[in-house]
Amino acid sequence: MKIPFNNPYLTGKEIHYMNQAVRQGHLSGNGYFTKKCQHYLEERYGFRKCLLTTSGTDALEMCAMLCNLQSGDEVIMPSYTFVSTALAFLREGARVVFADSMKCNPNIDADAIEALVTPRTRVIVPVHYAGVACDMDAIMAIAERHNLIVVEDAAQAIDSYFISRKSNVESQKPLGGIGHLAAFSFHETKNVTAGGEGGLLVVNDERFVRRAEILWEKGTNRAEFFRGEVNKYGWVDMGSSFLPAELNAAFLWAQLECLDTIQLRRKHIWNRYYELLKPHAAKGYFSLPHIPEYATNNAHMFYLILPDLEKRTALIQHLKDNDILAVFHYLSLHSSSYYAKKHDGRLLPECDRYADTLARLPMYNDLKIKEVEYICSRIVQFYE
Repeated sequence: MKIPFNNPYLTGKEIHYMNQAVRQGHLSGNGYFTKKCQHYLEERYGFRKCLLTTSGTDALEMCAMLCNLQSGDEVIMPSYTFVSTALAFLREGARVVFADSMKCNPNIDADAIEALVTPRTRVIVPVHYAGVACDMDAIMAIAERHNLIVVEDAAQAIDSYFISRKSNVESQKPLGGIGHLAAFSFHETKNVTAGGEGGLLVVNDERFVRRAEILWEKGTNRAEFFRGEVNKYGWVDMGSSFLPAELNAAFLWAQLECLDTIQLRRKHIWNRYYELLKPHAAKGYFSLPHIPEYATNNAHMFYLILPDLEKRTALIQHLKDNDILAVFHYLSLHSSSYYAKKHDGRLLPECDRYADTLARLPMYNDLKIKEVEYICSRIVQFYE
């Protein structure tokens, strides 16, 4: 049996809703299914404003535009992230300042952020790697002290939470609902998809709501016109064609309807991986994902941290030889061919360590438990 790294999940309702969108005769976006998805996400997670986008990258670009950055303004983010996180802010003329990851997981080290703040710093971008929360209490406190905007890159973090313990009072906050702005991805590799590509801009700060709609509608006040708030609409700001077609929104709605079922299944698969591999992690073969006490697990990803690059390369090849596709993830952005000369020369050892040693195992809804057991048996075989 060949086991792919990813296999997009279908609930069975996607084609039905897409047909419904076609019959309604509104395909260009911001129609029935767009509004339905946005309202559902606002109600479920308490987000102030949701706007579907064509991708997570577009959602990040909208976040960067809303920050109103000037040339030379600085944005702090982890180096161990996908290139879209940085590109969005570079396009606005900002200077990206990379922070290192934590020792226990690939998230940005909140303790390293404040030392990077300068008079030019405007934004902090925590990336919730594998859907596991960054230390948002610490990050929001830094932002408040220095009057900074926080943009959550929650691309992998749908239905995941941060457990806040401010003033000894515990509360759960959905990722994407803590910073001033947030971006989600509905790419086919994510827990839910909008048909291969898709994203979501979340606005939690009232001051950004009106402009977000204008950017979303190609720089026009078209949304206000359709609500009857103005008697005509025109070009009033920058913007682009960020909103997705109704077919993508219809596909996404079929997935959101089944979100609880999807999440339950993914967590079952994730937990089985953990149970089977934990005894071998105890032998020092590899490290398993670490979930801090302030984070929940949305089972977006299951990964191993190997001792070194050579061991990771050998394990991935061994699994491939056994018809299992495991893959590595990001290369550190600060050492990329494009950005290396722009980086300030600081060493970011944890980012580089994850770039060399992290291996992702197959993770998708239709992955059978017997396949998980087979994968784990091949990993154990590699060592023993």
